[in-house]
Amino acid sequence: MYSKHKCHGLNLSYGQDDFKLKTFCLIVLFLSMGQLLAQAQVQQRPKVALVLSGGGAKGLAHIPLLQALDSLGIVPDIVIGNSMGSIVGGLYAMGYSGDSISRIAQNADWDKLMGGTISMRNVGVEEKSEFNRYLVNFDQQNGKIKMSPYILNDHYLRVFLSDLTYPVNNITDFDDLPISFRAVATDIVNGKEVILDRGSLTQALRSSMSIPGVFYPVPYKNTLLVDGGVLNNFPANIAHEMGADIIIGSDVGGGMEPKEKLNDIMVLLFQTGMLHSNLRNPENRAFCDILLDHVPNLTYSTGDFNDSDAIYEEGKIATLTNIDGLSALAKRLKPFHHERPHLPKVKDSIVLDTIIYKRISKENMALVEARTELVAHEKYAKKDILDRLDRAVGTTLFSHITFDSYQGKKSGLVLSGFERSKNIVKGSLHYDSYNGVGIILNLTGRNILGQASRTLMTLDIAEEPRFRLQHQKNFGWRKNWWWRSEAYGQFTEESIFIEGQDVDKFRYRHFIFDNQLNLNITPLRSYFGIGVKYQNDYLTPRVDPEIEDNPYGVEESKFNTIELSTHYVYNSLDTPFYATFGSYFRGRLSRSLYSSANALFYRPDAPDFKGETNLYSKLEMRFEKRMLMNERLTTILGLSGGLLWEDKDDGEDISANDYGIGAAYFLGGAQEQHSPRNYVMPGLKEGELITNQFIKVNVGIQYKLFGKTYITPHLNLAVVGFGEVDTFLQNIFSNNNNWDDRLETSMVMSSGVIFSNNSLLGPIDIDISWINGVDKIRMFLGVGYRFNISD
Repeated sequence: MYSKHKCHGLNLSYGQDDFKLKTFCLIVLFLSMGQLLAQAQVQQRPKVALVLSGGGAKGLAHIPLLQALDSLGIVPDIVIGNSMGSIVGGLYAMGYSGDSISRIAQNADWDKLMGGTISMRNVGVEEKSEFNRYLVNFDQQNGKIKMSPYILNDHYLRVFLSDLTYPVNNITDFDDLPISFRAVATDIVNGKEVILDRGSLTQALRSSMSIPGVFYPVPYKNTLLVDGGVLNNFPANIAHEMGADIIIGSDVGGGMEPKEKLNDIMVLLFQTGMLHSNLRNPENRAFCDILLDHVPNLTYSTGDFNDSDAIYEEGKIATLTNIDGLSALAKRLKPFHHERPHLPKVKDSIVLDTIIYKRISKENMALVEARTELVAHEKYAKKDILDRLDRAVGTTLFSHITFDSYQGKKSGLVLSGFERSKNIVKGSLHYDSYNGVGIILNLTGRNILGQASRTLMTLDIAEEPRFRLQHQKNFGWRKNWWWRSEAYGQFTEESIFIEGQDVDKFRYRHFIFDNQLNLNITPLRSYFGIGVKYQNDYLTPRVDPEIEDNPYGVEESKFNTIELSTHYVYNSLDTPFYATFGSYFRGRLSRSLYSSANALFYRPDAPDFKGETNLYSKLEMRFEKRMLMNERLTTILGLSGGLLWEDKDDGEDISANDYGIGAAYFLGGAQEQHSPRNYVMPGLKEGELITNQFIKVNVGIQYKLFGKTYITPHLNLAVVGFGEVDTFLQNIFSNNNNWDDRLETSMVMSSGVIFSNNSLLGPIDIDISWINGVDKIRMFLGVGYRFNISD
């Protein structure tokens, strides 16, 4: 008997003993499998690496390459980036397409991201009057002033990156991203290169672009990380060491600048800091199979983020130059179909099982918890979490705050605060047409006199000096109660105007001691309170009247009053200067409890007076609404007013306004917040018009010309009264233009335009306005941060 079998196409016959036949078949089978495996190895997809260099704003030139890769169907196996290259590359590795990254770059507010402070809308109401009011801020430690280790605040950059990386918030191994990713940073403590391949993607991106001296170094394990460009700006060698078969490199940094360009201090410092990295650049470029050299095409610098669109367009040049090589690579990879990854889909809300606070002192912890209002086991939308982190920064207790997700058996949030020192020294310079030159010095102490407290002293060393001493303290379960005591004084020369002419000057001393007890209605927007205020005014002629008489024959005038008041304040403006949206309202109702005057006159026909005057009541308010019409245009609407009711004269009482100006209102000036009782009226000099009653409306259009430069046409209308409230209200619609007579109810009108710039020195304003009555066009110039007052 025999059987016939087929073995790989061979016909064999065998009898009962088929051992040899089976052996032969197995040998042939193994040989065939080996051949197939070898063939498969030959056809295995080559490992493709994408390497993106650092270069600040120039890194936006990488984006056209990503779009080209998408259109050609080239999907890298790994992305390696440094600095801005790590941000662009990290987003790409997450699953963002080149087009989506382009839209992100186009819509980003780069001014805000590169050092922008938080919106004033996220600052506690008790801190708004001090927020961003000084040119410089220094911590004071052990009696010495400590310089800040960074120039730009990175809070909004962290928030921006946290928002974008939220879809991969639960991924801690960068090989588990849709595309494997590596970020390069520098260990500034030990002088080593660090390749970040796990942990928080947000922290990795932020660490990689921590330019020394520009951004705060990022804490990492037991060291600090700064920009990877210090040692390796174009890390193509890492791709080579990881076994990449094909390296696509995009370099916007270039190498060493020639001698001719080293005549600028910034270029010189940058080349010095990047020396080691630049020396490695030729070697790293040699590792690339396809190299996009953007350097010859880029005409912008590392800080030109406002020219992002132009940089993006210049990035297209090197991409098009290399399109043939990219197309050939796409054709080579076509047999190994590799689908482009997509951004993971995640829920927009998360339950925080745990909240961990680090580096926050016991004195500040209660206030931080009260402001953030983060509670464990509650569900929060992503936007809500980021907004609450803004509130933590809005306490103004920290130089900066870092935050990251907590991953383990539970999910949560880790918030680490970097507290300012207990004593902070602040300062600024200022000049304006009315008050001359001044230097403002401020010393602010935290928790010196109790927890959750702030004590400050501010001096304006100027031609017309001012000072302010203040102490305030938050208390209560949610820290929504607070009291404030403040002493404010100013020494000025007040001009006396007749028919628009400055005819004389008086030395004027104004002192206020104000005490308030307040309750926050909403901690970031509004509060209600009661107060008791003592006020003293002292007026004397600049020139002795025995030498030169003055219009009123005054030798000396003193006025004292004590007022009990209640007030309400609402503030949702986004910035203290040139706000683009939000509202401000302050209403105050007060009643004098005591009022006295002491007036001495040089002229014999004017009797002296010393004693108590009649009492009075006051109602005053300020309101401003700013509406953002588009990204450049803001409409401004304002309404303010003040009424003064004097008690009826019984024949013996003396009017408080006959012998003093302590209860009156001042109109004039082009800038807010210089005097507690002065109301802006462009075209008038500060304090030029003193009234008993007034109602004022104003409209304006703030237009952003470019950057931080604005032009604001404005119109101001006010009805002013100099007598009783009843007379003022009866004549409010039948007034005249004789406001300079200081007799009858009159209309004051001004119109003009303000040219402004929010400069490094502070606000710069040039106002050109016409004022009726005197029919003059006047110009005002103000430069720098002015001496601020409390709300």
